[in-house]
Amino acid sequence: MAKQKQKPIKARAMHALEQINLNAAGIDIGAEEVYVAVPPDRDGQSVRRFATFTADFNQLAEWLKACRITTVAMEATGVYWIALFEILEERGFEVYLVNARHVKNVSGRKTDVLDCQWIQQLHTYGLLRPSFRPPEQIVAIRSLVRHREGLVQYRSAHVQQMQKALTVMNLRLSNVLSDITGVSGMNILRAIVAGERNPHTLAQFRDERCAHSKTEIAKALEGHYKPEQVFLLKQSLELYDFYERQIQACDQQLQALYDPGTPPPPPHTAKRRKHQAHFDLDAALYRMTGVDLTRIAGVDAMTIQKVLSETGTDMSRWPTEKHFAAWLRLCPNNQITGGKLKHTGVEPTQNRASTALRVAAASLSRSDSALGAFYRRIRARSGGPVAVTATAHKLARIIYAMLKNRTAYQDAGAQSYELLFRERMVRHLNRQAARFGFRLEPASQHGHVS
Repeated sequence: MAKQKQKPIKARAMHALEQINLNAAGIDIGAEEVYVAVPPDRDGQSVRRFATFTADFNQLAEWLKACRITTVAMEATGVYWIALFEILEERGFEVYLVNARHVKNVSGRKTDVLDCQWIQQLHTYGLLRPSFRPPEQIVAIRSLVRHREGLVQYRSAHVQQMQKALTVMNLRLSNVLSDITGVSGMNILRAIVAGERNPHTLAQFRDERCAHSKTEIAKALEGHYKPEQVFLLKQSLELYDFYERQIQACDQQLQALYDPGTPPPPPHTAKRRKHQAHFDLDAALYRMTGVDLTRIAGVDAMTIQKVLSETGTDMSRWPTEKHFAAWLRLCPNNQITGGKLKHTGVEPTQNRASTALRVAAASLSRSDSALGAFYRRIRARSGGPVAVTATAHKLARIIYAMLKNRTAYQDAGAQSYELLFRERMVRHLNRQAARFGFRLEPASQHGHVS
């Protein structure tokens, strides 16, 4: 059997290690104290210890200025690094936030003093890569988006408590209502808490759009009421309302960040979809990005907000769309040793942007769009999990291209995608047949090859 033709190896120029950042400092951060190392020729005491109060951080910055330091590297340790990072950036230092796993690959450093010296040495030789951190406005939006997500989770917990109390009293409201927090469900719950027990009276709160009749709802509300369970239902409902108000307040803060200096608009009168923002988020995102990302099939304004709050709008931080998808951990991590593929698969990640894109990809299973057709093709060939990752990868590339090139998204549709895929497969089969000396011809109307 003939040997496969090997690809030429592109050699890279290798240089001996040289000091790149001569004015570099290293910082090891803890909860109560930080250790800072500077080059030995800058101060008689090249390693100093500082407390973690703001006054000590300012003193630390002054000492670095006196030592003619221009760039600083520190590990990302919990949330302790945030205050010092921001103070040093405000003072004009170039700050590298480094992944701790990239620094601790060499053993033998047992104390914090040696840790900060090791960070300083690696940074001097340019061996550290800074972690991605979006601009200040995006960081503020990200904090509120993550907080809002937590509020939604807390509110959902109280919905479960309400459902449990109803089940204990054998009030089968969830059997006749798809969502007990909808218009009909909330009206019925508030009436129960107020003291109403007549099932036919409670059924009068049914919304006209409800699929079940008043008779069916009344039958489901014939329960065994218990005072302690009604009390639990009352408190869970109050907590649900409390978190709903907190979510609305969080949305107001987000709106102020999207439109700084702009007075709040009049109350939104159009019907708001469930779990959506309490302001015109679509318009706010369009003003911030200059493109309508919600035109992409499978994504809505909430999904785009989650993605942009993690990535920002400046795509120049990633050279290509492949780098962007790799940062989101949506690319296979192939491990090749000795010319053999030892392991493949996507690395696990807790990136919120990646999670949002995966959820959006899973929603395309029945979409009559090109992305929906792509998802179904991959799912039929490789299964659901692979299809979700592949479609999320495609969504990431589309978002990258739209933000970088400021171009609108045009969906070709599922039928057009299937036609293009068929043409591509026919070209591939023709090339394969030509390699073996054959030629493909279309079948006749009777199903026989001509």
